[in-house]
Amino acid sequence: MKHAPLDVVSKGVLSVLSRLPEGVQRRIAGDLAVEHGTTVHPEVGMALRLLNAVPASSFETLPLEQARAQIDAEAWVFGKRTEVGRVEDLSIPTPEGSVPARRYDPREDGPGRAVLVYFHGGGFVLGGLESADSVCRFLCARANITVLAVDYRLAPEHPFPAAPDDALAAYRWAVQQAPGWGIGPDRVLLGGDSAGGNLTIVTAMRVRDARRAGEDLPAPMFQVAFFPVTDMAHESDSYERFADGYFLTRDQMRWYIARYLPDAADRTDPHASPLLADDLGDLGPAYIGVSGFDPLREEGLAYGRRAQKAGNDVEVDLEPRHIHGYVNATGVGKTSVAALEKSVDAIRRRL
Repeated sequence: MKHAPLDVVSKGVLSVLSRLPEGVQRRIAGDLAVEHGTTVHPEVGMALRLLNAVPASSFETLPLEQARAQIDAEAWVFGKRTEVGRVEDLSIPTPEGSVPARRYDPREDGPGRAVLVYFHGGGFVLGGLESADSVCRFLCARANITVLAVDYRLAPEHPFPAAPDDALAAYRWAVQQAPGWGIGPDRVLLGGDSAGGNLTIVTAMRVRDARRAGEDLPAPMFQVAFFPVTDMAHESDSYERFADGYFLTRDQMRWYIARYLPDAADRTDPHASPLLADDLGDLGPAYIGVSGFDPLREEGLAYGRRAQKAGNDVEVDLEPRHIHGYVNATGVGKTSVAALEKSVDAIRRRL
């Protein structure tokens, strides 16, 4: 993948800035807003200032293909290419055709101890295999697992329920393929960030329902959902509090939802808004990572509370000084790596 000169320069500048002392980073970041008694990490504030200074438009103001190219470029600028044993591009069959996928193995001579089916973020409109590459590599190498990244169909070309249908098909396919990879079919995990966190939860719900209906389908061993979208029918207080200035904006969320769910009636469907589901029982163990400075903060915390109350073993990790998308910023500095390592520890404990 060829990168624009400005992206190369930005990545180089970030690499230098991320190694500066925290006091210097704080001065570069400038005034940091105080929310819930704290501020974003100085290195995060510094990265935000650089991002806001780059002459690029917000996703919702760009032509669709340009917006998709921009999110891939930003993921490369802020991410880090962790070395893994092997990477292979694949195609996953679905009832509607097939979707591209990418398999990451932690070692050259074999797979990991389990396989994580990973769904990228991007509001169901943007993102893909390239935007998720850094986080998939990180999880593969650090947790010693195989990761299967899924390039599910995107809106507005393919609105709801195309994405959750592809996600369920990918999970079923991974369960079928796992024995051939040297992994038990009961050692398949689900994971994703933002829109992908939504698909993680929704897929777990649909697998549970299929099992209740008598299908011989193993339940996911574990779920890892980073800053998931859980309610697309309502805007929590976080939409107003973090409307602008923290990477994901309120206007972008509205833009994503309008394209993914053009029929407003679908926005209350539990397979679009799992927080609104009547039944969150029997979904299995999960790790929910929530960003402190994020329009999705309150709905992520609310889903975690409801899932726990329904009897699931759910760990909710609030990163109070982080912004949306921290899993894709492991190239910026220490704090994103530290936050992502918590999910790795959760995976290791489960395995």
